[in-house]
Amino acid sequence: MSHYFLISFLIVSLFISWLIIKHSRAFVRLVKSIFISSRKDIVANPDVMKMVSRHPHLFGFLKQRLNRKSFYGLPLTLLSLVLFYALLLFVGVIQDIITSDPLALTDVRIANLLYAFRNDEALSFFTWVTTLGSAPIIITSSIAFSIVLWIWKKHKYLLPFWLTLAGAQLFSSLGKVVIRRPRPELAFYNEHTFSFPSGHAALSVVFYGFIAYFLFRSIKKWEKKVAVLCAALFIISLIGFSRIYIGVHFLSDVWGGYLLGAIWLVIGITVSEIINRRNPVVSGELHWSVRETKAISIGLLTIGLLIYVVFAMYYRPLINNERVTEQIVVTNDIIKTLDEENLSRYSETLGGNNQEPLNIIITAKDDNELISVMRQAGWSLADPVTLPSLVAMAKAALYKENYSTAPMTPSFWNTRVHDFGFEKPTEAMSARERHHFRIWRTSIIMPNGYHVYVSTGSLDAGIYWFVAHRIAPDIDTERELLFNDLNSTGMVLNSDKIQLVAPTIGNNFIGNQFFTDGKTYLIALK
Repeated sequence: MSHYFLISFLIVSLFISWLIIKHSRAFVRLVKSIFISSRKDIVANPDVMKMVSRHPHLFGFLKQRLNRKSFYGLPLTLLSLVLFYALLLFVGVIQDIITSDPLALTDVRIANLLYAFRNDEALSFFTWVTTLGSAPIIITSSIAFSIVLWIWKKHKYLLPFWLTLAGAQLFSSLGKVVIRRPRPELAFYNEHTFSFPSGHAALSVVFYGFIAYFLFRSIKKWEKKVAVLCAALFIISLIGFSRIYIGVHFLSDVWGGYLLGAIWLVIGITVSEIINRRNPVVSGELHWSVRETKAISIGLLTIGLLIYVVFAMYYRPLINNERVTEQIVVTNDIIKTLDEENLSRYSETLGGNNQEPLNIIITAKDDNELISVMRQAGWSLADPVTLPSLVAMAKAALYKENYSTAPMTPSFWNTRVHDFGFEKPTEAMSARERHHFRIWRTSIIMPNGYHVYVSTGSLDAGIYWFVAHRIAPDIDTERELLFNDLNSTGMVLNSDKIQLVAPTIGNNFIGNQFFTDGKTYLIALK
């Protein structure tokens, strides 16, 4: 990830927001029209009319619950449904974290995937973003927002607002103590609390969500209402992603924090609506003139922004310099060790499903020797996945040009993204087609000190959307190609072909089918 990607991301986000703002009214009208038409058809149905006549009390109750003119009708019904659904999802996430190994492994894969895309520019950017959800900024901004509510005589929003914040913070802290989930091992900096749920995610939902709710009720123009909602969703989403990118939370931590925040936001909105309907806000005389009140509000906003900038500039978390090192296993029997260490014989999808089986296992002195021998064999090391490399890939695919070091989509083995990607052009000399292998460094070492690398390979026979490739189903031919290329270098000390898995027909993460006899080469380099 680079500054090019960040700029592109912001531009795309603004464009999507513009589309939503422009077409939201028409969409709401369409949904409303469909709802009204469907309701009329249902009510006019003879069978429904008979049922209504038989159960007047039940349908009278339902009619009251769907009354759009009363808050205790349709609005409260919708809020109750959202609350109940968010609560069910939150409980489900907790249950998955406690009992579900697959969810935990998927979290680790996503963490490893984002770790592979880390760079200093993006870390700096997302560290700034993550402070938008930090307790000091949220508390300071909440005080400023409360003062704004007070000077504009919107006192009735104060209790629901602070109730929402306090509830989210309290239950977030309780969740960490009860669940006691450790932080990700690849965190950019150290956090001293437990991981689930994400307090930043929960607080960002209740704080920015409540402000969006207040502005939505206060603003009259529809386009501005939608713009406020888009801005709040953008900030909340960015804060959540920042927590995953800098590695201090798993995806499920952030999702749990969002759900917890949504629960308390719905509670706060419900309390606010009840208070305001029982005691309608009456526009009284302000403490100062409208002009002075606006000036004070702008001043408070400016002070809040300055506090945020200064805090972000001088925010220096304790960087996590401890890198996770896998336990080294010294062995003569690689296949037996794979089983003993619960290391898969297959590559994996992001969700943990098996993909292509390992078809070449190499022992080499170190990474440098492996790269050197692969290059001697005519294979090029793939570029990392960045916005410029993806653009170059798309351009080469569009014009059917060769791109000998084109990036590869990430693939997983033992929850880890591949360490190296090697490729070789076909006779077509086009980025649309290529031979390619993904290689992972393992924690297995031979008695002579040589490292063990596992790999999967296939032939890219086409391309989707100028980025993702379609593989040819016969992956055994690619295995033989690489084996012969390595043999031609004179750097192979010895080799053996073994039955690693049963003959297999499967699909990769895109859905492309492959077949293999299940054999693999054990290759020892000199």
